[in-house]
Amino acid sequence: MSEYGAIVIGLGAMGSATAYQLAKAGVKVLGIDQFNPPHKRGSSHGETRITRLATSEGEEYVPLVKRSHELWREIEKDSGLDILEQTGVLIMVGGTGFGQSRGKDFLENLYELAEKNNIKHEKLSTGQIRERFPAFNLTGDEQGYYEYESGFVRPENAVQAQLDLANKYGASLNLNEKVLSYDSVDGLVTVTTDKGTYTADKLIITSGSWIKDLLPEKATVFSVHRQVLHWFDIADKNDYQQFRDLPVFIWAFGNGLNDGFYGFPAIAGPSGGVKVANAVYETQTTPDEIDREVPDSEIQAMYEHYVARQFPGLTSRSVKTATCLYTNTPDGKFVIDFHPQHKNIIIASPCSGHGFKHSAAIGEVLAQLTQTGTSNIDISKFSFARF
Repeated sequence: MSEYGAIVIGLGAMGSATAYQLAKAGVKVLGIDQFNPPHKRGSSHGETRITRLATSEGEEYVPLVKRSHELWREIEKDSGLDILEQTGVLIMVGGTGFGQSRGKDFLENLYELAEKNNIKHEKLSTGQIRERFPAFNLTGDEQGYYEYESGFVRPENAVQAQLDLANKYGASLNLNEKVLSYDSVDGLVTVTTDKGTYTADKLIITSGSWIKDLLPEKATVFSVHRQVLHWFDIADKNDYQQFRDLPVFIWAFGNGLNDGFYGFPAIAGPSGGVKVANAVYETQTTPDEIDREVPDSEIQAMYEHYVARQFPGLTSRSVKTATCLYTNTPDGKFVIDFHPQHKNIIIASPCSGHGFKHSAAIGEVLAQLTQTGTSNIDISKFSFARF
């Protein structure tokens, strides 16, 4: 007989949500993580993560993010931690923005998606953006998509709250314990770590950027990329409120693929800086080999290209930086599926730079798959079969 109904490997965004949902449903669950989450080695840190309802990656994501918003409000109530702040999200395209076809289609797709799914939104002109958000330095040809019920999630709080609730509902959480191997024989899963061996009826792998280590036969499906988060200082601290009142923003300001970045309101006070970042996929790394140092040259390059003109109210002084990891698939979409050879093992590697906003609902989906083999939300587009 198995010791557990389910074992969850990796307790970041997806794993903590899964452990919580399974424990709440009465499943005897063991969660294992090689570190002590929330931590800064993976993809579930950095103070803020974007959440938006009309996700340009595809309509199949809309039910996940809508459900995640509902779950985070429940989790906030049960845990007492702040998780979801609905500041609004503004997506701006200026010039030809990512190239003419991508820029125009990007916004048009958002408008259509929002209309179809009854998402409260507004089209903004350059003048309207200027009037509402004077911290942005616009060139005069920007178009905007503003979404009212979106904003950011506090990732550390989200992970901590769900782990605390998982523990409250009876989950066993083995932290600072590294999984060495796993196997499935005759319907029983065995997981071996550096501290012990455990058996379960089901295994859920939510190991983030370590997925390639645990699924070597599918390693070519996943690529891992280093990302850098920057916080730049506010020049005049008397201007703090206009930076605090910013929406979360995604801004394509030029003609090249690298002329786009994103950022957040200044949530850490006048001296806490404004967080900005851009998505970079040129080179691959691993979670064990990633360069976590951010040299001054990299900070200066970020400031000069993305910040200096767009945000004249910010200085080149770096308040702080952080690195994180994106685990990507060739089409940028999630993998949520049963193991090709073992139907009592479930793989979840959402990531691709846009996973956190969906993580609470994905935890619920994985718990449902574990218990019944099906989920309330359609995940058919996230299968291994497409590769």
